[in-house]
Amino acid sequence: MNNRRAPRALAAASAALLTLGAAACSDKPVDADPQRVDVVAAFYPLQFLAQQIGGDAVAVSNLVKPGAEPHDVELSPSQVGDVAGAELIVYLKGFQPQVDEAVQQNSADRAFDVTTVEPLLDATADNHDHGHEDEGGHEGESDAETPADPDHTAEAGSKDPHLWLDPTRLATVGDQLADRLAQADPEHADDYAARVSELRGKLEQLDAEFTAGLKTCQRREIVVSHTAFGYLTTRYQLEQIGVTGLSPEHEPSPQRLAEVIEEAKEHQATTIFFETLVSPKVAETIAAQVGAETAVLDPLEGLAADNNGDYFSVMRANLATLRTALDCA
Repeated sequence: MNNRRAPRALAAASAALLTLGAAACSDKPVDADPQRVDVVAAFYPLQFLAQQIGGDAVAVSNLVKPGAEPHDVELSPSQVGDVAGAELIVYLKGFQPQVDEAVQQNSADRAFDVTTVEPLLDATADNHDHGHEDEGGHEGESDAETPADPDHTAEAGSKDPHLWLDPTRLATVGDQLADRLAQADPEHADDYAARVSELRGKLEQLDAEFTAGLKTCQRREIVVSHTAFGYLTTRYQLEQIGVTGLSPEHEPSPQRLAEVIEEAKEHQATTIFFETLVSPKVAETIAAQVGAETAVLDPLEGLAADNNGDYFSVMRANLATLRTALDCA
């Protein structure tokens, strides 16, 4: 293992020196553990995937700190050095511009872009497509109508990155990530294959729980703070009504707030959802207007600083919350 790593570590160190002095500013070696594959994950769901598949054969670092919003993460010089020195970078192209830039400049040959495995859905303001997947693959992915709402028009034609909210898609990404880890570390290829097989079984079980749990509900519309849940709603035949579009930082216009309030009343919504990393104020305002409660629906872009759970526990908490809000049998 050490012989395999030495040339790569030297090359990575040289590359890091060229990245705005990043490696020189870093307070840790480029290859911190020569016995393990150094993996840099762009944000939490990809960190989770790499750790589940890699086990103790990998050392995974996350570019986004717990409790931070990952969309527009700003990388420090030391983090750019980490990207330059990693043996594998797992990221989602188009989601985090600074990560894309760091990968392109320093480590494109060692990067695993999950969008090359699972093409992204078109972003929509409201998800009115109730198609679902059959054995032939992912359906319900027809071109979305361009939204007329000015709060969402700027995002027309953009892609929704939140594919991990469909466990079946995450499983497919995991299969390919196991192959990439095996290429980087052939000695543990069988271990990666075994772990990804176990992970796929757990994700398929989670998918079955969602399918059964959301099969029979009084309502199928969810009012959410931003439209992060298209993969979940498409997979389980729900509809999302977003206060804002893909960016959780956008403030809704008074016109959009009025529209969402009317839609919530029309669908007799009992719950307005907000997220762990976003202020609940807008959700609370809407809830007060329609006589509803508020609850957390976590898009799992990142874990809150005080969250001791993981992907599975948060997804199951989401399922329980949805079942209550939608009055599911």
